[in-house]
Amino acid sequence: MPFALTAEQEALRQMVREVAEKAVAPRAAEIDRTGEFPWDVLQVFREQELLGLGVPEKYGGAGAGVLSLCLAVEEVARVCASSSLILAVQELGLLPILVGGTEEQKQKWLPPIARGEKLISFGLTEPEAGSDAASIKTTARREGDHYVLNGTKRFITGAGVSDWYTVFAVTDPEKGARGISCFLVEKGTPGFSIGRHEEKMGIRGSPTAELLFEDCRVPAENLVGKEGEGFKYAMMTLDQSRTTIAAQALGIAQGALDFAVQYARERRQFGRPIAEFQGIQFMLADMAMKVEAGRYLLYRAASMIDELGIEERGRERLPAEINRFSAMAKAFCSDSAMAVTTDAVQVLGGYGYIRDYPVERMMRDAKITQIYEGTNQIQRLVIARSLLGL
Repeated sequence: MPFALTAEQEALRQMVREVAEKAVAPRAAEIDRTGEFPWDVLQVFREQELLGLGVPEKYGGAGAGVLSLCLAVEEVARVCASSSLILAVQELGLLPILVGGTEEQKQKWLPPIARGEKLISFGLTEPEAGSDAASIKTTARREGDHYVLNGTKRFITGAGVSDWYTVFAVTDPEKGARGISCFLVEKGTPGFSIGRHEEKMGIRGSPTAELLFEDCRVPAENLVGKEGEGFKYAMMTLDQSRTTIAAQALGIAQGALDFAVQYARERRQFGRPIAEFQGIQFMLADMAMKVEAGRYLLYRAASMIDELGIEERGRERLPAEINRFSAMAKAFCSDSAMAVTTDAVQVLGGYGYIRDYPVERMMRDAKITQIYEGTNQIQRLVIARSLLGL
């Protein structure tokens, strides 16, 4: 099968599972309760060299590929969705550099990202530009050896925590999407600040906030790749990164299923475990089918991307068939995560609705996977247009 795991991938999965269960799971409830970024978990990921899984070896990373990254995100998300975003957002933020940056930029920026010395976020979404990403209003005006950025980004994951940001801005308003460029902006750059922090329903341990640019002067050498190519870099990034959100959703669903099965075996009503009742059995069976179907779809999509090779993935957008599978994996896994976590709460009954048990957190965390990195309605457009050749 094209998505069978190698011995190295199985070893990675087992290693990350052990790390997640030992270092992340005991912290998950507190991370959610306090809404604080888990710096201790980040340090564990650094020590295990997990932050550079998707970076090629020649730039200091593991060169493990998309599927391996998805395995790691899935295993962490099984116990804590907020912590899994540390890995997912690092990949999202660095991908514009990987697909669009010059060789000099890759050699300069990717090694510290791979080592976890620098955290990086992706700055595309704006107050009036969500699904319609081409309508961004943030501008970048060339002045000598600098670009001057003005505008606002919203719903940026990792904002305030990350050291670097790949930010998209309009350099030529007359050219529409072809007038958008990408810049690496460093924390502490004059004119760049963090705005409102969002109070969220889920993934509470992962900060989400605004990026504010007021006459922010960015060195011209921080233009990622070529001027006017930014929107293409953004779409090439999302083509690949949506698989990591599918992996996050899959991990959440698996964690909820695991807990519901354990609970059904232990919870007794009418003199016997509720696992013996057919109504519960059918619910668990449906949950398991959704999880396994999503896993095979995701692994196939990720393995198809890996088969292209890093050089091919960095030239143009993914071929239509691979893009379709990537979108299907994201939509199916996230829809399944919402359904599975909701059913897990139902299996636990009243206990599922209180914070003493993790399934209510998993249900809240699952919802965002249907929304970010392209809503599932947008994913269905991608799928349909690919099928129809539009």
